[in-house]
Amino acid sequence: MSRVFWPLFAPFAMVPTAFAHHSPVMFDQSQPVTLTGTVREFQWTNPHSYIQLVVKNAQGQDEEWNVEMAAPTYLYNLGWRPGTLKSGDEVILTVAPLRKGGNGGLLLKATTADGKPIGRTPNAAQGASL
Repeated sequence: MSRVFWPLFAPFAMVPTAFAHHSPVMFDQSQPVTLTGTVREFQWTNPHSYIQLVVKNAQGQDEEWNVEMAAPTYLYNLGWRPGTLKSGDEVILTVAPLRKGGNGGLLLKATTADGKPIGRTPNAAQGASL
């Protein structure tokens, strides 16, 4: 490449780094939490899908949890579909909670209320989360 054009293309050499996907460091994967609740909404969106889950707290009050998932393309390969969860579905989710606390987490495993797996769990050796 000519020395004249290199300065024009140099800024684009950093684009993959600048737009790299964030890591799951904000979630504590060493302290999984199991949530049993009712799906309020299943959001099949890019770059992440989400489950809005209503869970009863220790005082019996409803709390909403925001559960982050992978991108739809990845989920599709694990057997998930846009209609896999519907509002009102009862589910059990295992999540890596937010390190800073709060009602949020990263989905690790999902089952129906009667214990049937939802989708497939990715290979743990790959370090991927749902």
